[in-house]
Amino acid sequence: MSLLEIQDLRVNYGGIKALKGISFTVEEGEIVTLIGSNGAGKSTTLKAISGLLKPAAGKIMYGGRDITGLDAQQTVDQGVVLVPEGRKIFPNLTVLENLKIGAYLRSDKGKIQQDLERVYDLFPRLKERSWQKGGTLSGGEQQMLAVGRALMARPRLLMMDEPSLGLAPLVVQDIFKIIGEINATGTTVLLIEQNASAALKLARRGYVMVTGEINLEGSGSDLLANPSVQEAYLGSQSRRHARL
Repeated sequence: MSLLEIQDLRVNYGGIKALKGISFTVEEGEIVTLIGSNGAGKSTTLKAISGLLKPAAGKIMYGGRDITGLDAQQTVDQGVVLVPEGRKIFPNLTVLENLKIGAYLRSDKGKIQQDLERVYDLFPRLKERSWQKGGTLSGGEQQMLAVGRALMARPRLLMMDEPSLGLAPLVVQDIFKIIGEINATGTTVLLIEQNASAALKLARRGYVMVTGEINLEGSGSDLLANPSVQEAYLGSQSRRHARL
């Protein structure tokens, strides 16, 4: 049984059909990525899964349970946590306060400090800046804080929407390395990323979305080698390698 199974999911924005009946699965322990151009429906997919958008039709099955109608708070309580695009940290709260907000639904209060230490192990800079206000952090540090806050909810499925957006290349490398480390500890990851090359190198499997539909799926390595994927999403990189 898949950890996450999306069945014929449809989402509308007024008269616009943002998702036109997509279906895909995420297995326990995988990193799966959705790639596609802006407006393909990737973020809409994550918002629907997390309860921020109500689907017009279809099913969202998680751990064998239908969670289609749950709101965002109920979804987090089930272990499905979203790191939103643009980070969405609380700029006037300290790093520590931001992290503790991630655990606000938890009843196992005794383990929160343990998870805080785990986040600090992953992101030493957050520990150094624990009393600094979130809004004064660099872009990369704010992304680390957003991921750390999500981890404080103890997700079984961590969904990430454009974690590298607007970050310097060296910081992007760090973020992707940490995503791999999070996955290695047992957390399943569903990743949306404009940097298709980095996402497919990290992911076990991927799905290509075009205008609200999935038109291609395969292993990360297979999609990296696919000529149509190279042309549409890795074009500049492929041409650069061709000249070398």
